[in-house]
Amino acid sequence: MRDIPAEREATLADHLAGPGGRSRHLDGAIAVLALAAIVFLLLGAPHGLMDKADRAAYAVCHRIPERSFLIAGRPLPLCARCSGTYLGTLAALAVLTLRRRGRASHLPALRYLGVFAFFMLVWAADGFNSFLALFPGLPHLYEPRNTLRLVTGTLEGLVLGAVLLAAWNATVWTEPDDTPSVGSWRDLAWMLAGGAVVIALVSRPWAPLLLPLALLSGAAIVGLVATVNTMLVLMLWGREGQFRRRREAVAPIMAGLALAMGELALVGMGRSALEAWLGWPF
Repeated sequence: MRDIPAEREATLADHLAGPGGRSRHLDGAIAVLALAAIVFLLLGAPHGLMDKADRAAYAVCHRIPERSFLIAGRPLPLCARCSGTYLGTLAALAVLTLRRRGRASHLPALRYLGVFAFFMLVWAADGFNSFLALFPGLPHLYEPRNTLRLVTGTLEGLVLGAVLLAAWNATVWTEPDDTPSVGSWRDLAWMLAGGAVVIALVSRPWAPLLLPLALLSGAAIVGLVATVNTMLVLMLWGREGQFRRRREAVAPIMAGLALAMGELALVGMGRSALEAWLGWPF
């Protein structure tokens, strides 16, 4: 057999190999399979967009009607606290991207982490007090309110957004920005402003907000679970930190999205089965 010149052999290898030495054909196959799974899950029941948002929320939230905000007589897919958590995370990511922190790969400095620790402490304290209030006669510090649940959930969401952004960039990109996700008090102030917008929109019973907030809630749930899954996929493949452009990361991102949608569907079905079996909400 005729030998292939070294230069041509190197070019052929570069053409076939993707980031981390993986075959581009394998990445393409993974992307196609993931897309098929995503389309299958999207076309499956329930069929309405609002119903799909409710189903995604059903997998991650208790959805107690009394602890949820109503718009046009219909509860939002997520309870007050979870609405703040997921939409607050989206708000943090949007604000930090607009603040040109979209490729930041380091956690904030200790002074900002201290503020975040306070946010998480407030969230945990209000959540524990709210949990105690579920049991009649059990003492608790104060009467829980949905507005307070929303506020503390939003504070938690801001923290998750800042941490998740840094973790994502450090895991995915070959050359992320060598900067923290929150680098100044101004960044933090703008995040709080974004959180205030979430609180104002969710707590306002304005009918036109129902569909946008419901769809954003469902998308936030799927997107955040998919983000975590994508990072886990990259670590399991040994491909973390090997991507320079978004299009190179299409296969693992789609795999993470397909896994997220499948996981949420399975958790929801499991919860339904337990409720039917035990005869009480689970």
